[in-house]
Amino acid sequence: MSAGWTGALLGFLVSAGLILAVRAAPPSRPIRLIDRVAPYVGDTPAPSKLLARPPSSKEPFAAIRRLAGPAVSDAVRWVDRLVGGSESVRRRLGGLASTATVEDFRVEQIIWGVAGTVSAGLLALLALAARGSADVVLVLIAAGIGAAAGVLARDWWLSRQLERREQAIVAEFPVVADLLALSVIAGEAPVDAVQRVCRLAEGELTHELGSALDAARAGAPITQALHEIAQRSTVESVIRFLDGLIVAIERGTPLAEVIRAQAADVREEAKRELLEAGSRKEIQMMAPVVFLILPVTILFALYPGLLTLSSLAS
Repeated sequence: MSAGWTGALLGFLVSAGLILAVRAAPPSRPIRLIDRVAPYVGDTPAPSKLLARPPSSKEPFAAIRRLAGPAVSDAVRWVDRLVGGSESVRRRLGGLASTATVEDFRVEQIIWGVAGTVSAGLLALLALAARGSADVVLVLIAAGIGAAAGVLARDWWLSRQLERREQAIVAEFPVVADLLALSVIAGEAPVDAVQRVCRLAEGELTHELGSALDAARAGAPITQALHEIAQRSTVESVIRFLDGLIVAIERGTPLAEVIRAQAADVREEAKRELLEAGSRKEIQMMAPVVFLILPVTILFALYPGLLTLSSLAS
């Protein structure tokens, strides 16, 4: 890299740092609504620490957010306007039963984008150095592509996590439903049957039911806790299952036959999905046969005859 380009890059970095420092300074920092209202509600009694959400140890970027709060907040708003889909992100986070907010997810996207920028820029520099040339424009283009790839990769990974969790819930739902139906038939109340199932089984669905029981022990109505789980769930069979539980608890309707019918529906749906997957695999298996094995077989069959014809023609 020439001295001119090196000076230009250093000047750009220094100017960007100065701009960030000036914007984050108190005189030019925009005053938030909460900062304006806070002095007038300072005498409000603090809520109980037992009801406050404990700080999660699964937030590896909490220190970064505390150190660079204004810059990170601006970057989060910019990424949110650029990418969009906040409602979709909120729905997928709810489907994962995650305590993270959309802002936390945007911070993770920014970190992934920075990692993609650095990785792509270094790869571009190494490739240019191996060729013995230097082009800052190509490095910047590669860095921009890496940033976009990092941001989109985090969104794809969230969807992949949700898909795996939905598959796990659908796989364990028939067993949980049968256990619950047997408990109800044995004479237990729906809430007691749910408690028994949570003690006997282990999985994503039982964790959801266990969280509803924990909320009920903390004082919330069990129907409200189940309704909140149904609202954030993304699996239709689980939503119907929870709605049936809520109706049975509120109105005392028969529950065992309804749950068994839902479990049978889920098993039939799983069978249909297996048949569809098998059909897709058959089509995928035909591709190497048609495009690889069959042409080679035809070539082996026709090649001696072609050699004979060419010798006779010569």
